[in-house]
Amino acid sequence: MQKAGIPIAKAPGVRRARPGRPPQQKASPNLRDRILDVAEKQFALHGYDAVSTRGVAREVGATAAMIHYYFETKRKMFDAVFARRAEVVNRERMDALNAYEESAGKNLNAEGAIAAFLHPVLNKLVSGDDGWRHYLALVAQVGNIHEWGGAVMTQSFDPVVQRLISLVGKAFPDARKEDLYWGYHFLSGALLLTLSETDRIDRLSGGRCRSDDIEAIEPRLVEFAAAGFRRVCQRGTSGTKADRRTKKAGNGRARPIGATTQ
Repeated sequence: MQKAGIPIAKAPGVRRARPGRPPQQKASPNLRDRILDVAEKQFALHGYDAVSTRGVAREVGATAAMIHYYFETKRKMFDAVFARRAEVVNRERMDALNAYEESAGKNLNAEGAIAAFLHPVLNKLVSGDDGWRHYLALVAQVGNIHEWGGAVMTQSFDPVVQRLISLVGKAFPDARKEDLYWGYHFLSGALLLTLSETDRIDRLSGGRCRSDDIEAIEPRLVEFAAAGFRRVCQRGTSGTKADRRTKKAGNGRARPIGATTQ
C-alpha cells in the first residue's frame, strides 16, 4: 500500500496482516466478546440508529478496523449481539418446556407451560447481570421495530414460541389455531413491556408496584396469560358451552359471554 508514492513502512516487530485484520500484538481472545458486550449496551441504551462502529470501538479501546475485521458492518455486529444470548435462553426455554411436558403428563395445563416458557427469561433479570438486562431491553426494543424487528424476532425465537403454542394447544385441544396464536400475541406484548422496565407502573401505582420486581411480576403474568388463553380459546370453540352461553339480548343484539342483564 502506498500514499503519494511513498511506501508505508511496517512497524518494527509487527508482522504484516491482511487488510482489515487487527495487528497481531493487539489481538485478544476476549476482544470479540468485549466488542459484543459494549455494542449490546449501546444498542440497548441508545437504539440501533444512534450507535456507530466507531463509538463501539472507542469504548472498547479498539479501532474501527477491528470492528470491521470481526463483523464487517454494524448490522452484522448487531446480528451477532442478538444471536449470542438468544442461543442460551432458547436452549433453557426448550429444556424447561420439554421437562414440564414430561413431568405433567395428562395433567398438562396452560399455567405450567407458560411458567416454563417465562421463567428462564425472567430469571435473567433476577440474576442482576447487567449484560442480560441490556440484552433483554434490546429484545423489547426490537420487538417493536416495524421495519425489520419482526424478521429478527422470527429468526431468533420462533422454534421455542411454536413449542409453547403446541403445549398450550394440548391444554386446550378444542381451540382454534388462530386463537392460540392470538393468545401468544397478547402474552408477548406483556412480556416485552416487562423486559423494557420502563418504570411506568412505578409512577402509575404511586410506588405500590415496581417494574423491576420480577418476584411480583412472574406469578401474576403466568396467571394473567393463562386466563387470557383460556378465555380466548373458549370463545372461539365451536359448539361448546362457551358458545351456548352467548344469548340474544331482549333488543336482538348479541350479549357478550358472562354479561348480566340490567
